[in-house]
Amino acid sequence: MMALQVTRKVDILTPLGALYYNTGRYEEALQVYREAAALQPDSTDIWLALAQVLAMAGRTKEAEKMTLDIISREGSCIECYRLLSAIYSKRGNYTEALDALDRALQQSPSDVTVRAELYFSKGNQLREMNQLDQAFESYKLAVELKPDQSQAWMNMGGIQHIKGDYAAARMYYQRALLLSPGSKLLKENLAKLDRLERRLTGGA
Repeated sequence: MMALQVTRKVDILTPLGALYYNTGRYEEALQVYREAAALQPDSTDIWLALAQVLAMAGRTKEAEKMTLDIISREGSCIECYRLLSAIYSKRGNYTEALDALDRALQQSPSDVTVRAELYFSKGNQLREMNQLDQAFESYKLAVELKPDQSQAWMNMGGIQHIKGDYAAARMYYQRALLLSPGSKLLKENLAKLDRLERRLTGGA
């Protein structure tokens, strides 16, 4: 009977913690998740939620330690590596952030969306490090898995734009625009390309 009461209590606490987290009330979220973790100390999901709240509350050292603790118990925790990557990236430790994403990919996530998101994040990380060719390849892997990732198409266009391959840039921007027809940024980027190409061909 006791076990049932504990489960029922955790079932109430977890969505409450999520509600506080989503409304930016991190202290309350921490209290609720700590209570849930005390009731179910072997629940990876609860500890991970707690680490995410700590990270969002700016307590990244605690969040990092907690996430590494979870990984030491459950090495295949893909979300743990994603969180670590976000923490390292926030600190500007891009190499470590990249390593965490690679370790997540090494777990061979079966969910295509998760794999695509990891390649997309990896592309963003590489772009931050100015490794544009590798970033492009990573975005390409993301859209091969999930062709509806507008942001990945746009970033591929952006990389080609920087490299001066305007025809390829236009193709990727247009692909992104099909998926996000309301994007002001995409329209601005295409307009920039038009101006560049007009200048190159000696037009007005």
